[in-house]
Amino acid sequence: MSQTATEDPRVGMIRERLTQALRPERLEIVDETARHAGHEGARAGGGHYIVTIVSPLFEGKRLIERHRMVYDALGEAMQKEIHALSIKALAPGEA
Repeated sequence: MSQTATEDPRVGMIRERLTQALRPERLEIVDETARHAGHEGARAGGGHYIVTIVSPLFEGKRLIERHRMVYDALGEAMQKEIHALSIKALAPGEA
């Protein structure tokens, strides 16, 4: 998926990594970084994001396993580019 003109490059990176790894039927990423200006993580450069992802790969997986799959897909970005991440990970029948 392509990045919109006003989209934060980190949102594009999150979208690309999750799409490649988890083949979602639906993926929504909300950038809440501006709401956390002055917060310690924001000062260090990390963003705050809310991700809603619906993927058939989550079928039969527990919540902790789904979250681990998301974290694994994002890899080292969780160390620097992403300070806080709220995840709603669903299988298609749960959406």
